[in-house]
Amino acid sequence: QVQLVESGGGLVQAGGSLRLSCAASGRTGTIYRTGWFRQAPGKEREFVAAINRSGGSTFHADSVKGRFTISRDNAKNLVYLQMNSLKPEDTAVYYCAAARLLPVQAVSVPQGYDYWGQGTQVTVSS
Repeated sequence: QVQLVESGGGLVQAGGSLRLSCAASGRTGTIYRTGWFRQAPGKEREFVAAINRSGGSTFHADSVKGRFTISRDNAKNLVYLQMNSLKPEDTAVYYCAAARLLPVQAVSVPQGYDYWGQGTQVTVSS
């Protein structure tokens, strides 16, 4: 089993920045890919970004490209989501997710991930 805990959410004005962290514990050696998703009230869960185990391969949704960056520190079992130039439409609960085996074609599919954190709220005011 793997446990994921997100942190770093909060309230920020439009144009501001936040950095989310995802701390993994348990059988972290089984994780191949880690992703960030978000879900706004009344909307479906949406892919934000993903990174593979080595950190050498990253993916970002078109809606956040150029503003958000996913990265990882394997020594600390942490995955980060740096969010810059935040917009009110970025307001959502942000979830960290981990997959044991996930092909590239499925990185944006929530059902492909095996473990999920509880989420952290990000609110961007206009």
